[in-house]
Amino acid sequence: MGWPGGSGPGGPESHATAAGEVLAANRAYYDAFEAADIDAMSALWEHGERVQCTHPGWASLRGWGAIAGSYFALFGNGRSLQFILTDEHVEVVGDTAWVSVDENILGTEIGATANALNVFVRGPHGWRMVVHHASQVVDTEEP
Repeated sequence: MGWPGGSGPGGPESHATAAGEVLAANRAYYDAFEAADIDAMSALWEHGERVQCTHPGWASLRGWGAIAGSYFALFGNGRSLQFILTDEHVEVVGDTAWVSVDENILGTEIGATANALNVFVRGPHGWRMVVHHASQVVDTEEP
């Protein structure tokens, strides 16, 4: 088991390897979203009732069925989105990891930034997403 900072059992090398794997899974999530690829998105998520997803402006969804339906609807709306990820930070503790990231979203009808937290759990098939929570950043500066 790796520990934050690479100390403890597993040492720094295994912690760095796990962090790299989690970052790859996180990037694969955004690649699947940009490609509107429901199969790739499905492969990234754990399929169970404990999973949760909150898209910006949406109510929270629980369970893989509801979450899969949301991506099916988003991918079927004909809009193309591009994500430019900034301030990406990963933490790994044992078989659980989380990535905080700013999603700079570009599309034909949208330009926005959201703060996201993506939680992954390592299982027999590698790292799978169990939580995605994104909130739109609102510009509060006065004109």
